[in-house]
Amino acid sequence: MDIAYDERGLVPVVVQDWRTGEVLTLAYANAEAVARTRQTGELHLWSRSRAELWHKGATSGNTQRVRALRMDCDGDALLALVEPICVVSGFFDGGYSDPARSALHVGYQLLFVAAIGVVGVLAAVRFVSLLRVRG
Repeated sequence: MDIAYDERGLVPVVVQDWRTGEVLTLAYANAEAVARTRQTGELHLWSRSRAELWHKGATSGNTQRVRALRMDCDGDALLALVEPICVVSGFFDGGYSDPARSALHVGYQLLFVAAIGVVGVLAAVRFVSLLRVRG
């Protein structure tokens, strides 16, 4: 089966830590990003805001080694199971217990860090809370 790219030539990619199962982010890839990911074994995506190919970790050093790249049953979404390869980043802001294991450029393990209110659920309950790295 072929990847079913949308009218912009993009496919959504759920990026998940292969060890913990935690979702790190939702991003997009075009055919070139998928090809580069397959060639290098490191995650490449398409930056919609910058309209350019994005090699995860090219500037921060926090790369993501792809352990598996899977497609859903109709080919219109991908799942990238990654192993974060983290270095101490100059972007560390003190809100994370171990910058050397941070998966993301802002020093957090996850991008889903902002709590939102959900109908029928206490607003204080977070969808995904900031996680301190477990040693």
